[in-house]
Amino acid sequence: MKTKIAENIRFYRKQLGLTQEELAEKLCGKKSLVSNYETGYSTPDVYTLCRLAEIFDVTLDELVEWSSDTDD
Repeated sequence: MKTKIAENIRFYRKQLGLTQEELAEKLCGKKSLVSNYETGYSTPDVYTLCRLAEIFDVTLDELVEWSSDTDD
């Protein structure tokens, strides 16, 4: 299984018209934090995922969006 967290963070951020820097400020972090999430370099912890879901007004399921790998 894999997740689409990185893609979804970028999608929902753009839906709200936020820059990476603006979203980082809402998370009390630096722009590089959001950039790392969106590129998949790092993954938000559970607290940050909950905060992102709250900011984006989506459920955790919608934010994480698990999908099955068909190559297994």
